[in-house]
Amino acid sequence: FFLYHQEMIPLQEASADGFRTEFLVRLRDGDDTVPPGAFIPAAERFGLMPRIDRRVIELAFAYLDRTGLGRESTGTFFINLSGSSLSDGELFHFINSKVQEYSILPARICFEITETSAIAHLNDTIGFIERARHEGFEFALDDFGTGMSSFTYLKALPIDYLKVDGGFIQNLLDDPIDMGIVDACNRIGHAAGLKTIAEFVESDEVKDCLIKLGFDYAQGYGIKMPVPLNK
Repeated sequence: FFLYHQEMIPLQEASADGFRTEFLVRLRDGDDTVPPGAFIPAAERFGLMPRIDRRVIELAFAYLDRTGLGRESTGTFFINLSGSSLSDGELFHFINSKVQEYSILPARICFEITETSAIAHLNDTIGFIERARHEGFEFALDDFGTGMSSFTYLKALPIDYLKVDGGFIQNLLDDPIDMGIVDACNRIGHAAGLKTIAEFVESDEVKDCLIKLGFDYAQGYGIKMPVPLNK
């Protein structure tokens, strides 16, 4: 396994308070790079995602230690956690041990969890988030808007960022229902005191619309392409 990353950009002047990027896992097979969609479903089926998540955490923390970015006063680095990891009672201790090993500041790390995973493991998720946030870590709820009870569960989850599902963002300009959903997600996120992120932003027109809607950050192929970590 090795890491790519994909940057996010601020859409509002008040949001320009530091560098943000998301770590993305890839699998090396000889000279080929295997995308996550080709191996994560199998890893989930065979219960391997907690091991992969731990490997990603270690690779990310090692990079932040090596570059010194994990000890800077600003900057946020997003790391995805699978639903099965949220039920891993030892993950919190593993993360804390790696923080000590690599001498990074927890405040530089934001763990991403998908809405469906959070809901499926709600009690475990809330417990894990509360313990980790007490240490200084941040949390983002990914793919927001896909669940039937999104707004209800949002009130129960102690998070910092809301990432609106890219399926709604992609059709924002052509579908008034998607426009309404995206606008509502942003307004509810801000009402809850959260920073909002739009993913799958693929054009300047969509980006300009998101600026007008008041989104805080944008991520997608029209913003920055994913690149290998050391580039």
